[in-house]
Amino acid sequence: MATSKTKSSFYRRLYLAHLIDSGISTVPGILEYTGMPRRTAQDTIKSLADLDIICTFVQTKGERNRSGHYKISDWGAINKQWIIDNLTEIKLVLDYP
Repeated sequence: MATSKTKSSFYRRLYLAHLIDSGISTVPGILEYTGMPRRTAQDTIKSLADLDIICTFVQTKGERNRSGHYKISDWGAINKQWIIDNLTEIKLVLDYP
């Protein structure tokens, strides 16, 4: 059975939030780990706010040109333990490593 775009979009957001929370918190790191296109990663990070997941960019001190990493400071209504418990299914649906 095919996965709906709504479900895959929701799972992609959860997966990226999980990766950021787990330390894979830069766009280059996410691209290397998942193989997803840069624009998809950037758009997904921006759309985390739609789920009330607060993701902020932390600038590296002394660096310029947006050198730093992302950080999840609030999961909103999302239970991050559910993501961990269902990570195999999420990755399977998204076809990510």
